[in-house]
Amino acid sequence: MRDIKSGEQKFYIGDNEENPLAVITYVEVGPTQLIIDHTEVSDELRGEGIAGKLVEHVVDFARKEDKKIIPLCPFAKSYLEKHEELQDVVKKDRK
Repeated sequence: MRDIKSGEQKFYIGDNEENPLAVITYVEVGPTQLIIDHTEVSDELRGEGIAGKLVEHVVDFARKEDKKIIPLCPFAKSYLEKHEELQDVVKKDRK
């Protein structure tokens, strides 16, 4: 498994935060929520399950920080919906 690194409101794989091989970005919304807004994996890493691992990394981060996730990124939204064990950190209402 490749190392997932922490960047400026992102987690990424690669040597360069500005040009990563894979990345998931988020925006913190107040003290208790974050929005996943983008997930991208380079052709080089496709098929390795990297995007899912990035989503799970954000879930772990949200749990540690006691935050709820609003998944606006279509991939993250779909991944979270398919994994019941990750539902505890998904914000259920949009109020």
